[in-house]
Amino acid sequence: MPQSTQSNTASPKTFYSRDFLLEHAKSILEFYNPRVIDESGGYYQNYLDDGRYFDEKSRQLVSSTRIVVNYASASIIYKSKEYLAMAQHGLDYVEKIHWQQEQQTYAWTLFDHQADDMTQQAYGYAFVLLAYAAAKKSGLISTDDALLQTYDLLEKRFWQADYGLYADEISADGILSDYRGQNANMHLCEAMIAAYEATQNKQFLMRAQTIARNIVLRQADLTDGLVWEHYSTDFQPDWDYNKDDPKNLYRPWGFQPGHQTEWSKLLLMLNRHAPETWLVEAAKSLFDRAYKVAWDEQYGGLIYGFDPQGNWCDDDKYFWVQAESFAAAAMLYQATNEAQYLEQYNALWQYSWDHMVDHKHGAWFRVLKRNNNKYSNEKSAAGAKCDYHTLGACFEVLRVLASTNSSDVAV
Repeated sequence: MPQSTQSNTASPKTFYSRDFLLEHAKSILEFYNPRVIDESGGYYQNYLDDGRYFDEKSRQLVSSTRIVVNYASASIIYKSKEYLAMAQHGLDYVEKIHWQQEQQTYAWTLFDHQADDMTQQAYGYAFVLLAYAAAKKSGLISTDDALLQTYDLLEKRFWQADYGLYADEISADGILSDYRGQNANMHLCEAMIAAYEATQNKQFLMRAQTIARNIVLRQADLTDGLVWEHYSTDFQPDWDYNKDDPKNLYRPWGFQPGHQTEWSKLLLMLNRHAPETWLVEAAKSLFDRAYKVAWDEQYGGLIYGFDPQGNWCDDDKYFWVQAESFAAAAMLYQATNEAQYLEQYNALWQYSWDHMVDHKHGAWFRVLKRNNNKYSNEKSAAGAKCDYHTLGACFEVLRVLASTNSSDVAV
């Protein structure tokens, strides 16, 4: 098994540097490469800490598409034909196995390359669109057809024109669920931004702007200026949904600090393409409030969830929360030149470096207890983790650094 090649000593000065981020992202990729490739199709998605598989046959649409994004993006940054071929391998699987031609739908999960769950999830379609955007940027596809077709499917199946947001789920029998949530909309905003960057088609940018305004301004105004997770069919806050399940993988109860900071990142990405004052102001507010409530002064890192009164309801430490937050902090530092954001970036990185990064085997641990002890030796799992967030955060900070230093590569 390959070992992590990056030294486990790093200072705050080096965290905010091109060389550090390029080396660290490469070390993450080396954990997965080449064992991620299943020669019979698609990617292996379930790994123990040392890289061994614990379930070789299960596949989930989000992981299948996110790993395409990982390698397509890395192929650009590292100018790697190997990574590009690995992205193509995964995209072929999405198009030939996840996609069910007869029904014109995507299998949410597969087992042994056979459709296992045919529930249609807007959250999954978001990452299909993101994968096609990454494929277009990297040169795997040459036209916008696949992106436009995915947009049209979303429009027909999930778009709620009266509210300017997407619904979440359609059962295998074709019944639209009453559940409405922000998470699918957040990732659809992300995908629309990427689709705009890949195509320069303003249709994608305009939809991203609509989603952002409706979630961060209209919806958050109903919940004290923070983004709540769950809504009724008319997009009124559902304060009780999963109240007894704050650790739910996709729909946890409570305010999610990581989603506040992830929205900060997305708002600043929108500001990059179409500057508006409110975007920076809202990005600052969401980040500042989340960090203030969720930073653990005793054990470090940001906790997972807090209730409407600001009390922690889930004090676990998740990899993606730290990653999205350090990306947002770097972008806020770039946008405002306020030193606190660089300090918070370094604090998040120092915590992650000390506890989340696996310096023995590579990549990041998925979730830790509040005191930073591990729950298990499962590092990555289908639908739960493929280091998409950690790689994406590194790549986004590289983009920040490239825009502020002419000697850096464009990413």
